[in-house]
Amino acid sequence: MKDKLNTLKQEAIEKINSSNSKDELNLIRINYLGKKGDLTAILKTLGSCTPEERAEIGKLANITKQELEGLIEEKNKALDKAVFDNLKETEWIDITAPSNKVKVGNAHSITQIQYELEDIFKSMGFSIFEGPEMEDDYHNFEALNIPKDHPARDMQDTFWLDNGNLLRTHTSSVQVRTMEKIKPPLQGISPGRVFRYEATDASHENTFYQVEGLMVGKDISVANLIYVMKVLLKEIFKRDVKIRLRPGFFPFVEPGFELDINCLICNGKGCSVCKHSGWVELLPCGLIHPNVLKMQSIDTEKYSGFAFGLGLNRLVMMRYGIDDIRHFMAGDIRFLEQF
Repeated sequence: MKDKLNTLKQEAIEKINSSNSKDELNLIRINYLGKKGDLTAILKTLGSCTPEERAEIGKLANITKQELEGLIEEKNKALDKAVFDNLKETEWIDITAPSNKVKVGNAHSITQIQYELEDIFKSMGFSIFEGPEMEDDYHNFEALNIPKDHPARDMQDTFWLDNGNLLRTHTSSVQVRTMEKIKPPLQGISPGRVFRYEATDASHENTFYQVEGLMVGKDISVANLIYVMKVLLKEIFKRDVKIRLRPGFFPFVEPGFELDINCLICNGKGCSVCKHSGWVELLPCGLIHPNVLKMQSIDTEKYSGFAFGLGLNRLVMMRYGIDDIRHFMAGDIRFLEQF
């Protein structure tokens, strides 16, 4: 029995010393020191020994158990140290070395110019007004002097919704909501996304952005409108821009004008953006129709005003020389990162 115990001890020591992982070491502990291990099996046979042998073998077994447990603990510590020593060599990191450059996002080119426009108008005393993108028929059409049988509705290719509402075709609806809440004098702009159910090409999209504005007060005339438009274009393009003002029809203004700018893509020579005319329609505008003011209970004998609508996408195209409006909605990172 004593020889058998010594043999078991030597076998266990050799296996502990040669083990290369903690899992292997744990298996050795279970095989020798566990409830069904070899050492436990020897102790279970002590009942057949004499009292003197039982005392001697029992004492030796306890010493063997303590020695093996001590060796296993030391081997565990050695394996832990080996792991960290290996990490130091294989996964060493120089914390003083420059890190990989992290890509930082930026605002969309349309958003950048929108913020710039807001700053320009705020410097002239205009406020910023917002409204819902899903509108009702009244605010999008009727309150703007466009009743249901008006032919101007044929010009607005509209996304109608099942509930009878629609996706707004212009941000003029925000101007109506503003006049409902604020009485003259007032002046502000309403930037935002609008929707048209129409075919797309280099200068037309079904989803685009507008910045519409209005000024209502006493003795507001076309001269006030032209001055504000000139300040806007000079500030946004940082240079003199050739413009032309021609008559235009819009139900909510009278008289109405189309303010065009010389195409900055082709310098007026003609391209797909300007439809080979050399001019780009940019700022429909005019004096607010009296019917629109009357619907908001504004005294037309006392107050007048002007309104304008700026195609923000086209403005950005002119600013940066972009030749296709569809780039803005395409989601091409290569295009967006340029701005």
